[in-house]
Formats: sequence, C-alpha cells, structure tokens
Amino acid sequence: MDLGTVLRWTAERYPRRRAVGGAKPMTYAEWDAHTNRLARALAHLGVRRGDRVALLLAGGEPLASLHLATQKLGAASVPLSFRLGPTELAYCLGDAAPALVITDASTAETTAAALAGLPAIPHRDADEVAALAAGQSDGLPEAGISERDVSVMLYTSGTTGRPKGVPRTHSAEHHAGVAHLLQTGQCPFDATLGVMPLFHTMGLRTLVATIIAAGTWVPQARFDADETLELIVSEGIQSLYLVPTIYWSLVRTGRLAEATSVRRLAYAGASMTPALAERLAETLRPERFVNHFGSTEIYTFTIGPDVVAKPGSAGRAGVFTRVRLVDPDPAAPPDALVATGEQGQIAVSMASPEAFAGYWHRPDADEKTIRDGWYFPGDLAIADPEGDLWVAGRVDDMINSGGENLYPDEIEDALIRCDAVRDVAVVGLPDDRWGQAATAFFVPRDGLAPEQAISELGAFVRERSGLPSLKRPKRLIAVDAISKSAVGKILRREMVAGNYQTLADSDDLPAHRATGQVNQ
Repeated sequence: MDLGTVLRWTAERYPRRRAVGGAKPMTYAEWDAHTNRLARALAHLGVRRGDRVALLLAGGEPLASLHLATQKLGAASVPLSFRLGPTELAYCLGDAAPALVITDASTAETTAAALAGLPAIPHRDADEVAALAAGQSDGLPEAGISERDVSVMLYTSGTTGRPKGVPRTHSAEHHAGVAHLLQTGQCPFDATLGVMPLFHTMGLRTLVATIIAAGTWVPQARFDADETLELIVSEGIQSLYLVPTIYWSLVRTGRLAEATSVRRLAYAGASMTPALAERLAETLRPERFVNHFGSTEIYTFTIGPDVVAKPGSAGRAGVFTRVRLVDPDPAAPPDALVATGEQGQIAVSMASPEAFAGYWHRPDADEKTIRDGWYFPGDLAIADPEGDLWVAGRVDDMINSGGENLYPDEIEDALIRCDAVRDVAVVGLPDDRWGQAATAFFVPRDGLAPEQAISELGAFVRERSGLPSLKRPKRLIAVDAISKSAVGKILRREMVAGNYQTLADSDDLPAHRATGQVNQ
C-alpha cells in the first residue's frame, strides 16, 4: 500500500477524528484535503512521479504535511537535517539531485550557501508553497503510484564517513509502520508526540504508525523538555517513542511524574543505561516499555519487549525480520554462525518487507554491508540462553587494550551511575603501552568543578563501579559536551580526532595520579 492511500483511507474511516494536535489542530478529513492541495502545488512547481523533493524545515506540521504531499505525487521525500552545515548539505543535495528544494526561515541561509556551488536546483520557501496550495483544489492528484515507488530517501547520520542515501519504498514504510504498532503496543487512537525529526526513521515511524492507527500526532518542531511535558499533559499523550537523551532530559526536569497519561514507552537510536530505564519505570510505571533495535536501512532488527524485566536486552527478531549472529570477522559469510553464548556480529535478512534494496549510488557501501541476501550493520551481540540478544557495541568501536577486547557500552553503563557524571562516552585512544587505552570522556554534573568530578569518578571506578581492572578506563577527561548525532548516537570519531574541549584531564592531575590509576 502507498502512504497517500493510507492517509486517505484513515480519513474515510474517521474524518472527524483529531489527526494533528497542538496549537493548529486538524481532523483527518482536513489533513487529507490539506496535503492534497500541497501535492497539487508541488505538481504546479514541476514535481513529477519519481522525482525527489528535498525538505529542509525545522519540523512540526508543515514538514510532515509536505512529506505526505510528496507521497501523493509518487515523488520521494528527502528530509534533511537542519543541523547540517553548508558543506555537508551541499554533498547531500548534489547526491540526491532533487527536482525541488523547500526551506523555511531557519534553514534558508545555510541552504543558499550550499546551493551556491551546485548546478541550478529550483528552491522555494515553505510559506510560498503553502500560499500556492491555498488556491488549489483539494481533490487527490492522479499519479498512478505503486507501492514499489520510493517513498522517502533518508541520509544516514554519518557516524563514519560520508552520509549515505537510503531509498525506502512505500511498501517498506507501510510494513515498518505496521510492525511498529505490533511491537510497541501503540493502540488505535493513541496520541503520540511528534518531536523526533523526520530526517530520522524514528520520526517517520511515529508519524506513519499514528496515521495507520487513526491516532493524534502532536507536533513539536524542536525539543524543549518543559514544552514537551506541557504537551504530554495537555494532549493526554499515551505513547512515547524517543531516544534516551530526550528521556534523560525529561527526567532531569524533576516533573516527569506529571506525565500520568503515558502508558507506553519505546526507545531506539542509542542504548539506554539500566539506570535511566529504572528511573523511567519507577516514575511512569508504563504498561509497555520496549527497546527497538534497528536501522534506517531495515527498520526492525530485534525487539526487547519488556525493558523492566530485561533492561538493556535487545530481545529477538521483529515480526517481519530474521536475525542471526555470525563470526565477527568483517568478511564473514552469513552462514558462519557462532555458538550460543559466543559473541558475533549481527546479520539481518534482506527478505524483510521493512528492508531497503541498497544504497543510493553507493555500490561500495552495498558491497561492504550486503552479502548473500543479508545486511551486516556492524553491530556485535551475544544471545543469552533464552535467545535474547545483548548488544555489545560495534565492530569499529571495539577497543583492543593490552590484547583484550573491550566494548564501550558496558563501561559507559557503569560510569553513568556515578553522581558526578551527567554524560559519558568511552573510546580507545592510542597508547604506547596498551596499544589503545580505554578513555572516559564525561560531562560533570552541573555545579561540580571538573577536577573534583575527576576525583569522584576515579573513586567510583575503583570502589563502586563493579568493573574488573581490565575494563576500568585508564584516563578520565572532563569535557563540556559529548559529540553526538542528531538522534543521540555518540560520535566517537570526534573524540579520537581530538575535537573536544577539555575541562580537566586525569593525566594532568598529580593528586589523582597519587591515589593510583583508575584501572588498578
């Protein structure tokens, strides 16, 4: 099924139900008509079936409506991050070769700089498109759309190397939306928060799944913790699907207990520490608390259906997915299975209806990640006796220190429990003695002097972390911020490259060295 039909059929079933919440609400009948007019406006501007439309808006309803309008023309939406600089944006626009670029006031200047070095690409402001749409008929354009047409092309966050275009068909997007409803327990008519950006698969999944279920999608263009809590309370939001960094921000407001309407929690995008999972479970007491593990390329790998019972577990394959663990060698074939309890790299079947078919103009990336009908995302995991997976990190994040393989996630889960730490990332830095030294970059808690924070964290590591000596970081560096992608994934390459601001370093503190290295 194509996504324009999904919206139209929901509008036929529930024309008067609230589709869009917030300050400018719309019923399903109104949203269907509005996106029809936008689709006709795009056609008037020259967009045709098979074209790509780059969307550079801050977020919220205008972006969601333009995305849905492209679906009704059989064009592909290309939502791009408003955080991209001119150079990165120019690369993505040059790679996607869109028929039209649409911006808003927040992105116009950066987009103009990016377009300056490219062949001429038509460019319009979102308000111009909306004004043009106001004069259009609200009937559905005739486009002859197929579920095999490309619905959206997302660009990977680029944690390593250049961003890659990931084309996804209407069928893949629809199957992913249905899977999301089944796997998270999001119910028909639920109100959900639309704060995750649409340039990321989580934002799209919340939008599409909510439309399938005839729920209310409550837009929030930019995350603000206090505003989010106000929306949750005023809109009676029942289902949340967020990254752990946003959940942490909500916890730190001290007001999370006000969110009494929330019954279903789900997270993805990055690992969640057991400490955060415990806080959320204790405060909200959700009926469902789900860990979704997947990617832009194949929406679902595995589902951990009960975070309270098994915090940190990625669970097992999703409803439309096959997953196996194979030899960690980067060139291993998909039939090189590891034994139960042994660490292996994850392989996911490309036969999943949620899967993409390959990267946009990147045969090199296809060759690296797709082998014999299986997708290799580069994640390492171990299966427990019950068959549930526990992700141990990424192949390229592994730290080889003194001949031992260490995985940052496990160390970070221990360190974040220290009261002196607000955020933390562990990476391997070159070291003459160890080859790589496990190094903890951390943000001290507010009001704590960096040197004192290092002292407190060092004592915690030695005395209360539970980490064996070989897994204890050999160096502690207090920084002002941890480099992360738009959805909270740690950009370890930035720290390895030295792109951080040091507040204090354990190697420079004689008092810290006198008490003994943290790994002793």
